[in-house]
Amino acid sequence: MVSDANTPREYRRDGARHIYRLHSARIFKGKMPPLLQGVGTMQLELDGVGNIRSFTWMRPPSHPNAKAEIERLVRASAPFPAPKRMGRVVYTDTWLWDKSGRFQLDTLTEGQLDR
Repeated sequence: MVSDANTPREYRRDGARHIYRLHSARIFKGKMPPLLQGVGTMQLELDGVGNIRSFTWMRPPSHPNAKAEIERLVRASAPFPAPKRMGRVVYTDTWLWDKSGRFQLDTLTEGQLDR
């Protein structure tokens, strides 16, 4: 799989769609509830063929189970779409994690319910 993105911001959508496709049963459908089990922002660095070079928590989710499960899902998603036009890419996305173990990524979120 290849990405034609020209910028990390464009690639972010390709990366999110890739994760959604691989983990479709884990995607929270509809608006997320007002209280989430975890919200975490992760930066991913991918090489030219989509392999993970590194990932860094810019803001880890406070719930340890959410953090560990997100890391597992990211590793299981490799390789990501190859960033053909950029050669490699570093991009950031935010994970919205529900207590059910389902999630949305900020890039593709359907929003969140008010209290």
